[in-house]
Amino acid sequence: MKNGTALFLFLSYWCNAQEAMIEKIEPFFVVGIAKTTTNENGKSASDLGELWGRFYSENVTLTIPNKTSDAIYVLYTEYESDYKGEFLAMIGNRVESLEDLPEGLTGIEVSGGSYQKHIAKGEMPQAIVASWKVIWEKDAVLNRAYDTDFEVYGEKSNQGENSEAVIYLSVK
Repeated sequence: MKNGTALFLFLSYWCNAQEAMIEKIEPFFVVGIAKTTTNENGKSASDLGELWGRFYSENVTLTIPNKTSDAIYVLYTEYESDYKGEFLAMIGNRVESLEDLPEGLTGIEVSGGSYQKHIAKGEMPQAIVASWKVIWEKDAVLNRAYDTDFEVYGEKSNQGENSEAVIYLSVK
């Protein structure tokens, strides 16, 4: 085997192993704003754009009590079926509990369990969209549970072409 072929095989294996990284996550709570949507006809892109606009223009993060961090969470839950059906999308912050929710905000408990971790790298939101397209193309082999999937936008998420956000997929 030539060195180039061996390197290619190693890198292919390493990249696939990175994509399939499974993490056990304890249950947690998120509070924010939500909307039911679907990926059909680009509706989720429009609805998520609207939610992001509201999240920032209404300073939603400032109204969320008991935050455990400043990271922004985007949840996808209450799936009708799979990524082709309706689901609830939510943008908010992780919190200590769902007690004393301000009016107009939604609280969700994210189930603990096994989650497949994917890292989106590059200019946002293009990098996150590209990552989701790859996930949807691989849907048949990912063993997704369609419970609650989520994205985390932390300190590295707003650094232009060097940005990173993490996608967690609930898996069986």
